[in-house]
Amino acid sequence: MAHSHAAPGDLTRNQGLVLGTLTGSSGPLSAYDILDKLRADGLRAPLQVYRALDKLVERGLAHRLESLNAFVACADEHCHRKGLIAFAICSDCGKVNEFADAVIEERLGNWAGDQGFKVERTTMEIRGKCAQCAVVA
Repeated sequence: MAHSHAAPGDLTRNQGLVLGTLTGSSGPLSAYDILDKLRADGLRAPLQVYRALDKLVERGLAHRLESLNAFVACADEHCHRKGLIAFAICSDCGKVNEFADAVIEERLGNWAGDQGFKVERTTMEIRGKCAQCAVVA
């Protein structure tokens, strides 16, 4: 679940609107979901949303979930974190939890170093059932 980000003063209007929409959402949103929610605020074109998302992701304020082709606001209390970012995605309710694990990050880094592989970005997506959905099953 996303925490409340104090919007940095140098966000554009569109970036602020998109970040606010992601932060206020209970789950991941596609760019078109965001556009639908922001039409009343003057956003009309998908490109406006994609540009804002690109900058938010670049700054670590939002993350793209590759398997869902959707976005979430950063939930890391230290924001702008670099390195391994992992997401547990519930296949029933769609809830997404963000976390980081230094041990996994170190092991992946060691493997990459041993292989001569230069890591540019590491994102893990773990699919399964959250605690609430697992109880129902």
